[in-house]
Amino acid sequence: MFLSIGHDNFVNSLKIVSVLKPGSAPLRKLKEQAKAAGKLVDGTAGKPTRSFILMENGMLIQSVNTPTTLIARLASRSMGAEQ
Repeated sequence: MFLSIGHDNFVNSLKIVSVLKPGSAPLRKLKEQAKAAGKLVDGTAGKPTRSFILMENGMLIQSVNTPTTLIARLASRSMGAEQ
């Protein structure tokens, strides 16, 4: 299953560890570390980053969607799979 993160970008929803809101000092540090390691992916198409998605393999993905929007999409997908 894939999750739309905006601007025709998708991630494997089964590999998501967490969806994070930007702005905290620990997240800024995590972003710097991911960038230095080549594990930061910008899926914003130049728009402001509203959330970060941490993947199982350590990739950190920037999204234009809010964490609330992404979680709602994940929840609707999982409910649809159960029916």
